[in-house]
Amino acid sequence: MGKLTAKEVEAKAKGKVGRFADGDGLYFVVPKSGKAHWMLRFSSNKKRKEMTLAKYSDLSLADARTAASLKMQQLRQGVDPLIEKRRTQQGSIKVVDDLFADWQEGNVKRLKHPSIPARVYRKDIAPVIGEIKLDSINARDIRRVITSINDSGRPAISNDALGYCKQLFNHGIKLDLLGANPASAFTVTDAGGIEKSKDRALSLDELKFFFQKARDNRDSFSRDNYLACALLVVLGVRKGELTEALWQEFDLVEGKWSLPKGRSKSGVGIVIPLPEVVLEWLQELKIRACGSDYVFPNRRSSKRPYMGADTLNRAITKLFGHEAGKKKQPPNQMGDMEHFTVHDLRRTCRSLLAAQGTPGHVAERCLNHKLKGVEGIYDRYDYFDERLQAFHQLAHTIEKLIV
Repeated sequence: MGKLTAKEVEAKAKGKVGRFADGDGLYFVVPKSGKAHWMLRFSSNKKRKEMTLAKYSDLSLADARTAASLKMQQLRQGVDPLIEKRRTQQGSIKVVDDLFADWQEGNVKRLKHPSIPARVYRKDIAPVIGEIKLDSINARDIRRVITSINDSGRPAISNDALGYCKQLFNHGIKLDLLGANPASAFTVTDAGGIEKSKDRALSLDELKFFFQKARDNRDSFSRDNYLACALLVVLGVRKGELTEALWQEFDLVEGKWSLPKGRSKSGVGIVIPLPEVVLEWLQELKIRACGSDYVFPNRRSSKRPYMGADTLNRAITKLFGHEAGKKKQPPNQMGDMEHFTVHDLRRTCRSLLAAQGTPGHVAERCLNHKLKGVEGIYDRYDYFDERLQAFHQLAHTIEKLIV
């Protein structure tokens, strides 16, 4: 097979997926997703290896051949070009932000939800230590991170941040960029403390009080937030499953929400029956969405087109007299009521389903939990009608509290 021409490369970049050989180990790659790029294949220590040279948009065919030739020259001199590339990349890791970027690249492949440590780092770790050089980071800097989070009244996030710091700097040790982990001596006692088991569920009186206070403070607790909380209590879905929902998932005529497995935290899709009052709330949200593809569009300029991950928790916490990042705190509107989080609304749904007499196996399917044991293996019935009846009964109860 002859070598590629510049015109052939240009045509292939716009064509079907594939790898196209140019010779001497150089390939032009058009992937299923992402951008076309140059790739070099070679053997080192009797192992077949591949390395990306550059994007097609950054390197012409002639330049790609030159780059490949230089890499193969390195190989003939006994230097593995892939190992050398990794060493060069590690040499550019100078500050904590650089180390996190390298660590996060592995998290994307390793973790199911890599956005969680990324969010904690961006909001609570990077502002404190992100620009500090790795050769000068110390334990006092870590203490500043966890202290600043504790002072904002978020002990669970403080524990998470400490855990991520330990993992981050262990990654630095693996890369031989650090001699010791500055976070290793700290424990949860130094951060947010030992967390209590999460069993908070709101009573009907607490729900009535909460929704009343939310209505009284509609300037800060928006109608979108209000209806989102109502839907979370009635349907028992997870926060992200609701706030990132697309209108295309809903059939408002048939009264069904088809939650796809790709957006379900459990990894299992489910068709959720929608009682009449929920359909009324969704019709209102449809109008409020102003043509957006999302049920809860982001009302602020953001990379995300849907409601922010912290929006609801921040709105609830503000009612309790705390607003993160503000010196002057708002008044506590909730009195002596125990603080709760958005996830507690899902737990509240499960508790209220039990209180109204919904059988346990039906209530578990309402929350899209897999049935356990032998029952889970043999029972493939999805209890759609039973779930609709349970949601209808619960919605009738909740509707009285939020009008």
